[in-house]
Amino acid sequence: MGRIPGVGLAKGLSITLRHMLRKSVTQQYPEVKPALPPRSRGVIALVEENCTSCMLCARECPDWCIYIDSHKETIPAPEGGRARQRNVLDRFAIDFALCMYCGICIEVCPFDALFWAPEFEYAEGDIRNLLHEKDKLATWAQTVPPPPP
Repeated sequence: MGRIPGVGLAKGLSITLRHMLRKSVTQQYPEVKPALPPRSRGVIALVEENCTSCMLCARECPDWCIYIDSHKETIPAPEGGRARQRNVLDRFAIDFALCMYCGICIEVCPFDALFWAPEFEYAEGDIRNLLHEKDKLATWAQTVPPPPP
C-alpha cells in the first residue's frame, strides 16, 4: 500500500479554502456587549455587611492576594448582660494582578460575603491599579445575579 504524495497538503488547503469562503462574523464589542452565560465568572465581589473579618479567605488564598484589616469594637451589654466584642472591617482589598481566579476564597467564605460577579471590563494600563479596595468590590456585588431556583 503506497501513500499518495501531497494528500495531507490537499486536505489542509481544502480546510483553508472552506473557511475563506465562509461568511465572517464580526462582533461589535465596545458598542454591543456580549451575551454571557448565566453565573459566568468575571470578578470577585464583596458584600461588606456579611463579612465578619474571619480571615478565612485570606488564609486559604494560594496567591496571598487578599488583604484584610479590622479592629475590635465593644457592643454595650443589654440590661443584666455582659459587653460583647465584634470585628469591624477596616480594609478589604484584592490584588487582581496576583489573583488566579481559582474561587477558593468564595468557596470557603462561611458568611456568603464573596461572590462571582459577571463584570469583565476592569483592565488597567498600569498593573499597580489592579489592587481594588472594598468600595470597588462592593459596587461589583450589585451586579451579581440571583442564584437559580
